[in-house]
Amino acid sequence: MMRVTSRLLQSCRITLFTRENCGLCSQARSVLSDVWDKQPFAFKEIDIIKPESKGWRDLYEFDVPVIHISKAQQPEEDPTLSSLAVKLMHCFTVEDVEAKMAAVEKS
Repeated sequence: MMRVTSRLLQSCRITLFTRENCGLCSQARSVLSDVWDKQPFAFKEIDIIKPESKGWRDLYEFDVPVIHISKAQQPEEDPTLSSLAVKLMHCFTVEDVEAKMAAVEKS
């Protein structure tokens, strides 16, 4: 299972934007777990409903789950820069995530 980590052994970081009681978010976690089993990545999960996540809630309230994929050494995700993020929304497959990870690694 994926663990939240700040270690830089992984080349990519995936940030999952989620909320409680979200069936699609559970599916997204399962997909990410399958990806992680093949290609580990740094992982962070942000509950958009928490008060400190208001910027993300304003962006993604009706869109979770959303993932941002970045190089592990890049700065933490920032709501004001979300338009620049490499992302997948709603439903995605292992292959979708792997393709985005490959693109990020090459950039």
